Parts: sequence; C-alpha cells; structure tokens
Amino acid sequence: MTMRDDHSLAGQLATEAGERLVELRARIGFADARALKDAGDQASHRFLMDALARLRPDDAVLSEEATREERMDPRRLSAERVWIVDPLDGTREFSEQGRTDWAVHVALWERGRLTAGAVALPAWPGSAQKPAQGRTLTTAAPPELPEKVREPFRIAVSRTRPPEFVRELAARLGGELVPIGSAGAKIAAVLTGEVEAYVHAGGQYEWDSAAPVAVAVAAGAHASRIDGSPLTYNQGDPSLPDILVSLPDLAPTLLAGIRDLHRQTP
Repeated sequence: MTMRDDHSLAGQLATEAGERLVELRARIGFADARALKDAGDQASHRFLMDALARLRPDDAVLSEEATREERMDPRRLSAERVWIVDPLDGTREFSEQGRTDWAVHVALWERGRLTAGAVALPAWPGSAQKPAQGRTLTTAAPPELPEKVREPFRIAVSRTRPPEFVRELAARLGGELVPIGSAGAKIAAVLTGEVEAYVHAGGQYEWDSAAPVAVAVAAGAHASRIDGSPLTYNQGDPSLPDILVSLPDLAPTLLAGIRDLHRQTP
C-alpha cells in the first residue's frame, strides 16, 4: 500500500459519493427538506463505510454519521491509520434547490498527521459552455494557489452564523465577508481564488475540516486554530471549535488582528 494509493482512494471515494448524492437529490426532489437531508447523510455514509471496510479493512474510521458509541470506540485512538469522513458536509445547502456549496470529505490521518484527503464538490458550477459538472480537490493534485492577495481581501463565513468577531476583524483590516455553505466549500473557495481566507469560531468537529485542511496544506495554504496553534485530529473528543485557513501571505495579518481583538475583549 503506497501513499499514492491513499491519495487516489480518497479522491475516488469522495467523487463517487458525490455522484451518488447528485443522483439521489434529483430523484427525491426538494419538497421535503428533512427527508432529503436524512437520505443524503445515510446513503453517503453507508457507501463510504462499506467501501472502506472492503478496501481498507485494517483501518479505523471516524464519520460524522456514526453513532456516538462508534465515534468513541477506544480502538480508534490507538489505531495508526484513521479515515475521517463527512459523508455530506452542508446538508442545509444540499436540501436547497440550486445551491452548489455542499461537499463530501474523505481524509486519512496516519500516526499523528493528515496524510491524504479529498473534497468533492459535486454541484460545482461550470460555465456557459459547461454547466455544473462537479469537481474534486485532492492531495494527489492540489490546486495552485492564487499568487497575490486581492484587495480588499475576502473572508468566507457561515451563511447562518458568522462569528461576530469576524465581522469586526474584517472591518478593522479592510476585508469583506462572503457567506458560503459547507466548510469544505469555504476552504475550497480559498484554494481556488474565490476568497482569500476562511475564519470560523463557535463550534465544529474534526470531520468538518480534516479533508479540506489536508488539501489546503498540500496546496501550500496556511491552516491553524485562530490562535495560530496546530489543528490536531483523531482526538478522544472530536470537537475542533475554530479554524483559520488562508493564503499564506495573509495569515500573519489575520492572526495579529485576531490577537488584538481578543486582547480588547473584556
């Protein structure tokens, strides 16, 4: 088993899970959002779990859609290889007709670090010549980062709960906020030049960021907690409440701005 095999597998699984979700979305329709969300979560989870059990039977798996008991299985914490997956990141967007900002995440954590990952964006918008056709970003062939930080720079934030401190950060540093759905879509937007940064605080889990962070690091982007400390995965508690992903030249400015804001908070 080579590292290249794991890169390729992550990309293949994320892509196929995304294709299945596109088909399911078209078949079920949008009349019942809750039913569509539940069907998407479970169908993608089953596909990924079955595939990994067949193709990597000796590896552990941490999935958002696993039961609490499965997530807390102590064997995961002693495993050398753990796949961290989010079968459907951005269920809200998946259930809304016309939304493209949802994703499938597949990452591999190995001996203390992320070593492979893929983010499938199945509804990735195309162009007038090529309608929406989907795209998968992988550690095998990470995207080339934009060469310059655009002015004013843009920060991707949650559509529904953007942190208040990010609003103030953008105002102080002269940035603009861009609401985007899933965490995978936000980080992908940094890598493809739609925005220059993604800043979030207030609650996330390992599966929300493992795969997109793996791709971001492979591409040369900055990825850390908002205090600059490392992002760590395969922990007993899978919560990972905050994150900063940005173009490398912008990271020092953002980290300094965040520190200044926190110093001034009573």
